[in-house]
Amino acid sequence: MALNLSNGPEPRLSMQKNTELILVRHGETAWNRERRMQGQTDTPLSDIGLRQAQAVGQRLARETFAAIYSSDLKRAWDTARAIADASGHDIVGDQRLRERTFGIFEGLTYDEMTTRYPTEHARFSRRDPEYAVPGGESPRQFFERSLAGLEAIAAAHPGEKAVVVTHGMVLDTLYRAANKLPLQVKREAPLLNASLNTFRREPETWVQVSWADVEHLADVGVTRFW
Repeated sequence: MALNLSNGPEPRLSMQKNTELILVRHGETAWNRERRMQGQTDTPLSDIGLRQAQAVGQRLARETFAAIYSSDLKRAWDTARAIADASGHDIVGDQRLRERTFGIFEGLTYDEMTTRYPTEHARFSRRDPEYAVPGGESPRQFFERSLAGLEAIAAAHPGEKAVVVTHGMVLDTLYRAANKLPLQVKREAPLLNASLNTFRREPETWVQVSWADVEHLADVGVTRFW
């Protein structure tokens, strides 16, 4: 069965052994293809996204890991379900793995954002770590929230490997933590749907092991939206 937790796992012991997390971005949605800001709007997977989820499930069925964690938003949860079905694991839900909340921008394309909310979008585009779009989270608020969730998962699995199904900006969080990239600096690395992105939690730092692995999507197709 699937256990849905809002506060995530409790650490088993202090982190003395390295933990490996395989972060999986959810499969494609129609809003990805339309280039609409999703945030925490609960959008479903597209037909391609469902096939991508099946492909990543089959890929991870070849891996040995201790647990699957997922955002409780439908697009991530359904991707995690495909992995769970292929591997036999239950899914542990954690709301800290949700996408960043983008408030008034959610559901809009970039053009619509700039037209309807020019002042807010101009401030958003400056990447001020403290600026929150009305109704949303600031980069710093989101970074702290999502990193806390990832740290808790890593601490709960010392010496083990876990799969984490989540969203693009949560991948961005761990990329920044591992590469010491400030919040106000643009990330050049892509965020690919249904990609595998592996990180190792060492006692004092995060280490990026791999990024944007989409070998399993060769017969399905890679989407390169947001």
